[in-house]
Amino acid sequence: MKKIVLFASGSGSNVENIVKYFQKTSSVEITKVYTNNPNAYVIDRCKKLGIACEIFSRNDFREKQTVLDDLKVINPDLIVLAGFLWLVPKEYVAAFPNRIINIHPALLPKHGGKGMYGQRVHEAVVDNKDSESGITIHYVNEKYDEGNVICQEKCTVLNTDTADDVAAKVHELEYKYFPLAIEKLLLSE
Repeated sequence: MKKIVLFASGSGSNVENIVKYFQKTSSVEITKVYTNNPNAYVIDRCKKLGIACEIFSRNDFREKQTVLDDLKVINPDLIVLAGFLWLVPKEYVAAFPNRIINIHPALLPKHGGKGMYGQRVHEAVVDNKDSESGITIHYVNEKYDEGNVICQEKCTVLNTDTADDVAAKVHELEYKYFPLAIEKLLLSE
């Protein structure tokens, strides 16, 4: 049985999509979801889905490293950042080399880095008059959005598209391709 742990900071729509995708198989278990936001809607989603969700503080994550200690006990095959906004400390990357992945709502290296997430990314795409956007699934390293790319999927951006239009197109790509990329990584181990 392959074990996945998910991290999210917000609504958790990608978390729900991934959980539902893997409910169809007995070879993958979503062990736990972690969130750094005590007001995140992902907590409610986890309750509805019957998935354990743990809320943690910056101190738990960085200084005390209680989250890292917990992850070492779980020993997941893959740690998936699904809308998680904090930089992952180097100790986590070292403990789980090539086992932490992230999804970014743009075609990296464009529109990546600290502070580039969610609607900010889609606004940058429109402001930059990009003709395409998409998603980048990548390994996590010690810097924002700079880990090795696993895959990218693209969508066309029309000159009449708003940031909301781009967001809708990118969300479709996330929901379709993120679970497939996770599955492929787990099967290749």
